[in-house]
Amino acid sequence: MLNVFSLVNGRLVQEEIESLQELSQFQPIWVDLESPTLQEKRWIKQYYGLSIPEDAMEEDIEESARFYEEDNGELHLRSDFLIDDDDDPRSVRVAFILNQHNTELKSCGVLFSVHDADIPVFRLVRMRARRAPGLIEDAKEVLLNLFDTDVEYSADTLEGIYDDLKKVSDQVLEGQVTDDYAQQVLADIAWQEDLNGRIRRNMLDTRRAVSFMMRSKMLDAEQFEDARQILRDIESLDSHTQFLFDKINFLMDALVGFLSINQNKIIKIFSVASVALLPPTLIASVYGMNFQAMPELQWKYGYIFALVLMVASALVPMMYFRKRGWLK
Repeated sequence: MLNVFSLVNGRLVQEEIESLQELSQFQPIWVDLESPTLQEKRWIKQYYGLSIPEDAMEEDIEESARFYEEDNGELHLRSDFLIDDDDDPRSVRVAFILNQHNTELKSCGVLFSVHDADIPVFRLVRMRARRAPGLIEDAKEVLLNLFDTDVEYSADTLEGIYDDLKKVSDQVLEGQVTDDYAQQVLADIAWQEDLNGRIRRNMLDTRRAVSFMMRSKMLDAEQFEDARQILRDIESLDSHTQFLFDKINFLMDALVGFLSINQNKIIKIFSVASVALLPPTLIASVYGMNFQAMPELQWKYGYIFALVLMVASALVPMMYFRKRGWLK
């Protein structure tokens, strides 16, 4: 899918391109390619003279090769954007190519973005730019707004993790933790920990991308200050992600502690039962010995006496354990 975005009265207007002729009718500041076909890449090559790298969205590119500047002034950035899907939260790699000057097209810069999935951050930026005139004025501001919105999106996701962990915390600290419930809670906590880790990695990647833009001296004074504000927002999120990691570890320790208590209760029952049954076992062993004069043979109430004695010897330890509170 190929979409171009042009400025009309200060607003960002989106147009879906289905032919090379349609592409030539617009002077966009942002060209977005979602899962582009070979034909769409040819259109970009023919009209803009830009070749989309084959490894644009590869995940195994070295970190040092993700941000660089070509000899012709093109800036290449590869950054990850978070998708907070309830079923499959993940990060999507996006390749940005910023053509800062294009005299043939009489353009002061065009931003090209290439990705394989629909990204919520992109939708938010498009919606805001349509509703707020003057929010975006050039291609560099599009890129800054994407990174800024990505930080906001990550912050919203962190708030969701806070709420989910609050529910888990209330349930765990009530103390009514069964094995089945513990299995469910462990799965929820592991899911939240994975999402929190993705957010932290995503913020690290965004920080590197924004820092590269600042070092490349491509930003004017106002844009430079906006970039610094994005870095400050990222720093504020770092403390929140660390707090969530600590909270997750606490809940894991608390849950494991409750499971240990449940296991100890089971072991306690067996321990009490074994101690309580030791005297009856001793009596039964004595009565089972092969004496010459056996009580059960010499005395008709011998078996009854033995049974009563065994029950009494078991009740006495149980009464003692109950008095000490060991059966609670």
